[in-house]
Amino acid sequence: MQKLNTKLTTKLTPSTIAALEEMLQNTARPAPPDYLPIHFLGGYTAGQVIGHLNPDFTSYLQESLGGKPIPHIKIGHDRLTIDHARPLELSESLLNMADRMREGGLIPGWRNENFAWIDQNGHEYFRLERSAFRAFGFRSMATHINGYTKAGNLWLGRRSETKSTDPGRLDNLAAGGIGADETPWVNARRELWEEAGVPPQISDHIEPVGRIHMRRPIQGRGFHDEQLYIYDLELAENFIPTNHDGEVSGFIEISLSEAAARILADEFTSDAAFVTADFILRNTRVD
Repeated sequence: MQKLNTKLTTKLTPSTIAALEEMLQNTARPAPPDYLPIHFLGGYTAGQVIGHLNPDFTSYLQESLGGKPIPHIKIGHDRLTIDHARPLELSESLLNMADRMREGGLIPGWRNENFAWIDQNGHEYFRLERSAFRAFGFRSMATHINGYTKAGNLWLGRRSETKSTDPGRLDNLAAGGIGADETPWVNARRELWEEAGVPPQISDHIEPVGRIHMRRPIQGRGFHDEQLYIYDLELAENFIPTNHDGEVSGFIEISLSEAAARILADEFTSDAAFVTADFILRNTRVD
């Protein structure tokens, strides 16, 4: 990822830099061996693994699908298979399966919002309730925006205590899942307004700087597989973020060295920790 064309720099100890670099080398973890792979018979590579099912969910789905099958979906002892079908038909079948898991208490935080599953060529094959993506380990997409000042500080949000995931943890200035009908650019600007009150005349200046692929199991929830689209945004010294959607309880403005310390103290969400660590490393020098 490129270094910002700005005087923004900070000093960190070699040990802190090493710790952050080690973190970023472990963003994409493999699924645990006891997770059931989900194979998709459509797409560019038929039979590819597109998800992983928590073993706590497997017996429930095997019993449910054994008693009442769902079109285009089969489950065996070593895999769950999704057949090729038209996107609308496939989406209906997957929603049916997700609804059953929701009824069984296995998918909390239902949002009534859809994510799209898109292959490496940009083709959409199905849509599904966003909270179900993590339950099945399907790859989703999100944007994260680093808000920084020329003084060398970062603005961070603290997630609301009512959030279903990571309540109370530190997050980037704004971040959010990319909806089925959104592009990363559109999503980033929307999230900046909703979460931090950044108006379009400022958010128009976001700078795309790269991507981070996140993969990790989440205890009792499923497998988190997400492509993070990262943007940087310089904010005026007198700009104060203001939340509009109730998802952020407040904001703090801190130095990069303090942000690094809070990352290593495990105060961030996992995604925001990686994004912030990447920003810090792009704008630091060894003390």
